[in-house]
Amino acid sequence: MPRIINLMVNGEKCQVIVEPAESLLDVLRVKLNKTGTKKGCNEGDCGACTVIMNGRPVNACLVLAFEADNADILTIEGLADNAQLHPLQESLIKYGGLQCGFCTPGMIMVAKALLDRNPNPTEEEIRKTVAGNICRCTGYVKIVQSISEAAKLLRGEVAHE
Repeated sequence: MPRIINLMVNGEKCQVIVEPAESLLDVLRVKLNKTGTKKGCNEGDCGACTVIMNGRPVNACLVLAFEADNADILTIEGLADNAQLHPLQESLIKYGGLQCGFCTPGMIMVAKALLDRNPNPTEEEIRKTVAGNICRCTGYVKIVQSISEAAKLLRGEVAHE
């Protein structure tokens, strides 16, 4: 039986009618047009669908939409501040941490969650954080470098260009 849920998505209140087995991913992509969140494996293995829900990264394909009722959701579309890219987005572009771009939204969202709780992560901590996100293009070296550089930007150790 369909039910109405309330969400706060990227700072905007939303009410959505959801089916019992409908995933948060499908609600975001289909009903709310947040297509930056990618549908990859749909089994929680690739990380392409990662969003931040109530401050924690989650695979949106594994969250039933009704479980997100009254949740605060941040998607890749909510990361930039108007026309200003988030430092993670800037760094991935600058240091070549993206190629085809399919994994990029999920990668950025797990990195943001990491930097929100630990503004000065080690390389090992960054590697552990992105381990659940599959990238077939980069080999992860430039992704790790990009996240490390974004952390420096966020700490004010280097200036935005």
